Amino acid sequence: MSIDPRVALQSLTAALEEHLAAASARRGDGDPSVEAAFFAVADAFEVYEDALYEAYNEVTPLQVFDDEEDEEEDSEVDEDLEIVEE
Repeated sequence: MSIDPRVALQSLTAALEEHLAAASARRGDGDPSVEAAFFAVADAFEVYEDALYEAYNEVTPLQVFDDEEDEEEDSEVDEDLEIVEE
């Protein structure tokens, strides 16, 4: 069963609005409502992108990065750096 891209887009828009509301009402670092909203945006985006591709064979110019990918990239960058002492 495929999802209508318009419905998926509405869900993504709602998730973005919830993220903005959570961020503007943040109660300090690590606020669980902001984190939950963050992941809701990521999930809604993936559903939208899948629906868009399935319906129209099209994608967006956006990409969701997870923490594991970021950590791997950071370690690769560290390995490529050479420390030069003067």
